[in-house]
Amino acid sequence: MRILIVEDDTGLCSIIHERLEREGYESDICHNGEDAVYYISQNAYDLILLDRMLPGGSGTDILKNMRKSNIQAHVIITTALDGIGDRIEGLDAGADDYLVKPYDMNELLARIRAVSRRPSRLESENLSFEDITLNLTNSTLSCNSVTRELSGREAALMEIFVRNPGRVLKRAMLIAKVWGPDADIEDGNLDNYIHFLRRRLKAVNSSVIIKTARGVGYSLETSADKRE
Repeated sequence: MRILIVEDDTGLCSIIHERLEREGYESDICHNGEDAVYYISQNAYDLILLDRMLPGGSGTDILKNMRKSNIQAHVIITTALDGIGDRIEGLDAGADDYLVKPYDMNELLARIRAVSRRPSRLESENLSFEDITLNLTNSTLSCNSVTRELSGREAALMEIFVRNPGRVLKRAMLIAKVWGPDADIEDGNLDNYIHFLRRRLKAVNSSVIIKTARGVGYSLETSADKRE
């Protein structure tokens, strides 16, 4: 899971970032409204921790515009404003949850787990499509009784596909979600990892394929049409 931390308190931002990294989450940080708009527009995040009062923009306005752009990442608003009216406004703007500062880091982590509807990292989480099962805890791909281990990036890429079967996923979105929106990588890196995943699918004897949408991206589909 990739999380964006939008927080103008740089000290608090660093603490959150370090804790999330220790818990196994990938995270990026920004400190003002202008940068937040840029990062959010990349549609690279599963969850956003959004400070309500930011230099260069209101967190609530950013959230409203984000929802108008059909960016569906989960959002937890963090703020010192604890009035019931403030909470209602934040939730009505499209937030999934509202956390008042100061807060305990353990509560933040619990809110993240609840909002993202993900089980504890101590539990195994399996995602399935057709005849394959992706275990996110162990980074393994299975089909019937055959299992293969995936690298971290292979597992991250496959997770995106299994969560969006049949949907053409744009190259830029895949790169942003797996490597980060500011990653300095060659475009061919994505093609290499698609090749790796195709080999993994073949190794477990799956009927599932990764299909190429020329000039656009890739989609995870059944093998009714095996053309790339």
